[in-house]
Amino acid sequence: MSRVAMYAGSFDPFTQGHANIVSRGLRLFDEIIIAIGVNESKRSLFTPEQRLKQIQTYYASDPRVQVYTYDGLTVDFALKQGVKVLLRGVRSSTDMEYERTLADLNRHIADMETVLLPASQRLTHISSTVVRELLHFGGDVSGFLPDGFNLEP
Repeated sequence: MSRVAMYAGSFDPFTQGHANIVSRGLRLFDEIIIAIGVNESKRSLFTPEQRLKQIQTYYASDPRVQVYTYDGLTVDFALKQGVKVLLRGVRSSTDMEYERTLADLNRHIADMETVLLPASQRLTHISSTVVRELLHFGGDVSGFLPDGFNLEP
């Protein structure tokens, strides 16, 4: 039986921190599904299609990583994919409290387990929000993106 986890988020854009969670998650699971949540009310820098293409291109040579977009509840999409474990990264105690509440909710409504991985200390300052802000003002974001990641594949 294959062990599969789903790593869901907006990934707008996908950062070194996200890639690190996927890499470490692949030590625990045979496959990782990266699920890009589509929230029409949330203002995004990249369209869901752009994010899908960016991340698919980055992981094109790794068959253990699949990338999809979805809307609706994360647990509903996970169940449709046959996934029973969500993978999440946490950078701070604030993240931890939020993720724990979400994990409890997901376990209650869908019997879905959550595995929380603490962010690597060298990456805790990186967030998609910071990268979007830097991009908005023309800043260099190469140090925040995974090596070889292309925002315009």
